[in-house]
Amino acid sequence: MGNKSAQKAARAAGRRTVRNKSNRSQLKTEVARAEQLIAAGDAEAAKGAVATAVSSLDKAAQKKMVHANNAARRKSRLLNKVNQAAAKPKAAKKEEE
Repeated sequence: MGNKSAQKAARAAGRRTVRNKSNRSQLKTEVARAEQLIAAGDAEAAKGAVATAVSSLDKAAQKKMVHANNAARRKSRLLNKVNQAAAKPKAAKKEEE
């Protein structure tokens, strides 16, 4: 390998990769859990899970685990899903009347 600074940088990158892989996996799990609750129609649990996922996305973006625009896009899509799911029962009730 190259000089000592390159060796040190490679070791540091390896440590960051291991740490980020674990954190990214946890992030994906939280987002997936929120999406499952939205699909199941459990509004209260979904709102809590979405809040957790949004917080985790913000932290990941702040720590540069994911790009800030990637986090913003994922938060936007998640919140749109939750808002659409919340609007569906109201629309269904109006049609019944």
